[in-house]
Amino acid sequence: MSNSYKRLNKDDAAVLLVDHQTGLLSLVRDIDPDRFKNNVLALADLAKYFELPTILTTSFEDGPNGPLVPELKETFADSPFIARPGQINAWDNGDFVQAVKATGKKQLIIAGVVTEVCVAFPTLSALAEGFDVFVVTDASGTFNELTRDSAWDRMSSAGAQLITWFGVACELHRDWRNDVEGLGQLFSNHIPDYRNLINSYATLMAAK
Repeated sequence: MSNSYKRLNKDDAAVLLVDHQTGLLSLVRDIDPDRFKNNVLALADLAKYFELPTILTTSFEDGPNGPLVPELKETFADSPFIARPGQINAWDNGDFVQAVKATGKKQLIIAGVVTEVCVAFPTLSALAEGFDVFVVTDASGTFNELTRDSAWDRMSSAGAQLITWFGVACELHRDWRNDVEGLGQLFSNHIPDYRNLINSYATLMAAK
């Protein structure tokens, strides 16, 4: 396994949102529920901001897993949505894999519920097929810290990079001079402390 720096590139990245379903969200206990949902929506917002191809998928919606979180369906109304009839590993669904490969991107940014299954399984499958995979840790959730840490170790040992949504945004953006206000607003919408920073900056700029 190479230890070289694999840097996120907005021109070669796609986002995979796996099984953020209303029923499954009730299982997430390794992170505060409100913070978790905020992180998921932050990842969705940055995917829209950077115009990254985004694929959504659910598993067994008619069962206890429930439907996709409504905010995600609304945000990505025009994005591919794969409702898997039962496959636990999204990579076992041909339509999902076809949608991923149709993006033409080699970097996959993935998050989902639960971490050790819905995130880990397609991550390991994509790595085996030569994709670079970036797991968004704070937009993925599971039962407890033990299962989370075991999943993180399994994925990182296989070559996945673990990163937060904030890290994803900054690495994609590269340079603040590209756009201060747009990215600053995105951060402000999801990080209260960052809103204070941006408000202070706006006040300073207005005084000039």
